[in-house]
Amino acid sequence: MTARCPQCGTFAADTDRFCEACGSKLGIRLIALPPREFRPGSGSTVPVAEAARNARATTAGPDGFDAGPAPDCTGCGGTAFDPDGYCSTCGELGPERDRFEADLGATCLVTDRGLLHARNEDAVAAAVVDSASPDRPATAVLAVCDGVSTSEDPQAASGAAVRAGLDATLAALAADRSAEDCALAGLTAAADAVKAVGSPDGKSPSCTYVSAIVQFRPEGGASITVANVGDSRAYWLRPGDDSQRLTVDDTLAQAMVDNGLLDAATAMDGPHAHVLTRWLGADSEHQWSPTCVRTLHTHEPGVLLLCSDGLWNYLPEAAALSRFTSALPALPAARALVEHALGAGGKDNITVALVPVPSLAPSGDTP
Repeated sequence: MTARCPQCGTFAADTDRFCEACGSKLGIRLIALPPREFRPGSGSTVPVAEAARNARATTAGPDGFDAGPAPDCTGCGGTAFDPDGYCSTCGELGPERDRFEADLGATCLVTDRGLLHARNEDAVAAAVVDSASPDRPATAVLAVCDGVSTSEDPQAASGAAVRAGLDATLAALAADRSAEDCALAGLTAAADAVKAVGSPDGKSPSCTYVSAIVQFRPEGGASITVANVGDSRAYWLRPGDDSQRLTVDDTLAQAMVDNGLLDAATAMDGPHAHVLTRWLGADSEHQWSPTCVRTLHTHEPGVLLLCSDGLWNYLPEAAALSRFTSALPALPAARALVEHALGAGGKDNITVALVPVPSLAPSGDTP
């Protein structure tokens, strides 16, 4: 199956990232949230207002990532701000966002600061690689990271990890490597990026990591390859009792369960429920679990969920999560999941990424 370059019309393979004739980027839509400039404490010198203007762009920025929607003035609703970050209409200081969301068609993303944290230390990035069929993309790649709050500048770690992980995964896919190799390439790049965020004086930002590669089949269904370090999770959600968690937490609680010391319910209620045994950071040993990469092949429709523990703290069971994704389209479902976590306490940052996997195409209508 081939696609055409939108600039010059030259045919290209689905796996090509750039047109060989004119060099244009082929059919890849990217986004990373929150935008770097909106992160308190990130060290950015970009004023809030300038960041807002940049975030309004619908095309990818210099690093290839869309920045997502921007906030309006809370005083008058204006969209123009001066270089110091004040509204040009009413003079009020431009706002920072509690929530960012994006809909790329094949995937929907929502990340929210929550109710108690002063900033959002989560990050999420996604890419959709289009195919020759306008109704069915070739591949979706996602990454969700949760900054470890006890480290310095955790938001810098999560932001660096999702961007580096996504870029490396896309590059590996373009080189026609296996999905498992691509997932590991993304994980390795994310780990290196977080390590590079550290400083000589010992600052070591750290984060969790979960990613997914969804390779859609033209006839329906998909192959889903996930990778994880820490306690951010991936779930495969379907109506009824067919839903399942795809990842295994790298936590002391999970280790106690695996060694038969505690049952899952008791372990998760204990004081060590969220003590990480693996993470990304300069102080990490970078020894991943032997089961950190897993692949699910499905011919059935469903929804892939990637999330931080700000969601699954309140909805840990796959069956409970599937009630949202079975009843609602992707973006409303993502919003509803975030709202549920907020209503249940919202003690942490909350990030949700959903990828609907379509059913088999009707006979005779297969692209």
